[in-house]
Amino acid sequence: MRAWLLPENIEDVLPPKAWRLEDVRRAMLDLFRGRGFELVVPPLIEYVDSLLTGAGTDLDLKTFKLVDQLSGRMMGVRADMTPQVARIDAHLLGHNPVNRLCYAGSVLHTVPDGVYRSREPMQLGAELYGVAGVEGDLEILTLMLDALQAAGLKNPQLDIGHVGIYRALVEEAGLCAEVEEALFKALQAKAADEVRSLCEGLNPKLGQALVALTQLYGGVEILQTARTTLPDNPRIHAALDTLAHLADSLEGRGIDLALDLAELRGYGYHSGAVFAAYTGGHSRAIALGGRYDEAGKAFGRARPATGFSLDLRELVEAAPGEQSNL
Repeated sequence: MRAWLLPENIEDVLPPKAWRLEDVRRAMLDLFRGRGFELVVPPLIEYVDSLLTGAGTDLDLKTFKLVDQLSGRMMGVRADMTPQVARIDAHLLGHNPVNRLCYAGSVLHTVPDGVYRSREPMQLGAELYGVAGVEGDLEILTLMLDALQAAGLKNPQLDIGHVGIYRALVEEAGLCAEVEEALFKALQAKAADEVRSLCEGLNPKLGQALVALTQLYGGVEILQTARTTLPDNPRIHAALDTLAHLADSLEGRGIDLALDLAELRGYGYHSGAVFAAYTGGHSRAIALGGRYDEAGKAFGRARPATGFSLDLRELVEAAPGEQSNL
């Protein structure tokens, strides 16, 4: 008897998990609809010059590519739906001053993001275009938390950072690309000694500020420490004000909130506040989001944008209970 094998990190979803996935998908999309978000369904495949426009190298490496037999052009199977939604905002819905868009569908990765992760994540997300400032950040962040609650996830841990702080420091320091890349990796590892070594020769205040980022993690009290430790820079002050507003607005929701000024996930893509939700027993974030005002630039319409996305497969594993009534 032949054994019908699927490719590595590709799997069937059987009942009752398949019904659970569908229940969560419906609950979240109903929530989005009630908040004024319109559903879009981008194609599974499109030309790579559109699919990867403005995307980083990581997304390029994740994308399966093939030649279109009709046109001879290179096509790609989407590995992330956010660039597609940015294209839709810029070219198909560009007449709207504000677009609230949501989506749900499978994406495909050439290699998994982890040993036990699927190469076919079921991506669901929401994006807000045309609303600048902390009001847009708060709307998306609140929607993400409500969506997790609708899926049955109670009291998640929320980490919030702001890439604008690091960006302002390295631009003032005038670092070359090689040093900046090494510094970025050291900060992600919170390796203070390595950061200190890389900052030798910089203005002492800038070097001390970059080293301080490795320690600026915790509750809202770190914001006051940051204001006295970091340079007097308008962009840094604005970023700290944004973080303070978000923290104050989320008070009372029963969330384990942490602020991390060295959180630079998506640094090359994001432009402002970034956030990630975690739950007990899972080391990976179950939802990710942030501001990415330059996402539409490659499509000719750079404007304020923020959003979040998650993998339904991983969310169902993390929150196996029944979703709440909306």
